[in-house]
Amino acid sequence: MKPIFQTQFSSTLTVRDATFEWGRRTYIMGILNVTPDSFSGDGLIQEADSVAAALARALQMLAEGADILDVGGESTRPGAAPVSVREEIARVVPAIRALRAETDAAISIDTSKAAVAEAALAAGADILNDVWGLRADPDLARVAAAAGVPVILMHNRSKREHVSIDPALGGRYVGVEYDDLIEDIKRELDICLDIAHRAGIPDEKIILDPGVGFGKTVEQNLAIIDRLDEIKAMGYPLLLGTSRKSFIGYTLDLPPGQRAEGTAATTAIGIARGADIIRVHDVLINARVARMADAIVRHASTVNRQAFSSDKVRHV
Repeated sequence: MKPIFQTQFSSTLTVRDATFEWGRRTYIMGILNVTPDSFSGDGLIQEADSVAAALARALQMLAEGADILDVGGESTRPGAAPVSVREEIARVVPAIRALRAETDAAISIDTSKAAVAEAALAAGADILNDVWGLRADPDLARVAAAAGVPVILMHNRSKREHVSIDPALGGRYVGVEYDDLIEDIKRELDICLDIAHRAGIPDEKIILDPGVGFGKTVEQNLAIIDRLDEIKAMGYPLLLGTSRKSFIGYTLDLPPGQRAEGTAATTAIGIARGADIIRVHDVLINARVARMADAIVRHASTVNRQAFSSDKVRHV
């Protein structure tokens, strides 16, 4: 039986008045898709007032236990059409401004474009979450370094020729080959780390994401979660983003709206293997799963009630 992973990472990260103590407990990132075409059906552009809808959902997520709000204006589902810089800014900046006016919670901008990141950070975002790990836009690392913000570097091998679409279950990647799945991911994350370091981004402001669902087959995604501790051994905090993704749908034969339990299972296993942040649509159920998993894996002696209080310094 694979042993339960216990993190030894002890550093902290401060974002506004929130202190993230890696290894003490799991943190929850709530997903806010300011798009019309999210794979999960939660795209807020479909609402009559997308900014008001984003604000309402964000406040609900915070009440349910979210520590970070992740705002994105471009769908990254398999086969999604790209969005122009102007359109992406028009989607995310008003939402971020509205969120910042109402809450001092940490806000991340989910983008791979330097111009979008710059506009979002100026509007009040605190963290850069790049699904291409600083490899898509050569100016993005410079923008993040100049702003002094934390960055989330994700592994990504997405290619359109590997996308297969099922009308009921959505897109997935097929025929993606790795010589050695985990070692290849680690090696390619090292490339992202080198870009960050050369730009002047310090280690204490770097979080890694193995990129579940991005250029991996269903079987490879399952293996990554089970072997997450091997990526954790690189020595950085880890974000795990599995919420409602198609590998869950293909495993359970369920559409996006019925993947809450499957997501919760990945949350529990991910925490046991070393995840520090869980990125999810359904905050309440996953916050509860995380608190229970933390009590087992991190040997927390008390229930973390502060995650649901107005105190933004998160401790267990």
